[in-house]
Amino acid sequence: MNNITANIGTELYKTEIESETNLIISDEPKSSGGQDLGFAPNELLASSLAACTAITLRMYANRKGWELTDVKVVVSFETDSLENKFKIVRDIQLLGNLDEDQQARLLIIANKCPIHKILTNPIEITTALN
Repeated sequence: MNNITANIGTELYKTEIESETNLIISDEPKSSGGQDLGFAPNELLASSLAACTAITLRMYANRKGWELTDVKVVVSFETDSLENKFKIVRDIQLLGNLDEDQQARLLIIANKCPIHKILTNPIEITTALN
């Protein structure tokens, strides 16, 4: 299992997130008391879905030799407190010389990206205090 480490000091609410080889900053917007130095945590979740979708579609089109020149994925999200749900809408734009069958297949493949699978299946989180 890959480890991701988040570390926050006293600077509101700047958080450094590290993997073995990369570092990103997460923060809250100024309206929430942060400095807006990076993606907010909910934006990181949405960006994971957007990036994974684009990468999955690129990989599939490359394997098939299809003329997909660009993929744009826009993910929007909102919290519905009445239904106690987090709603995600994903819009995909495919550019290139693709017929209707290829586009339809790519839409099916988008739902097979690993992050989509994680978000649409039960998730178990175990928390320990060390």
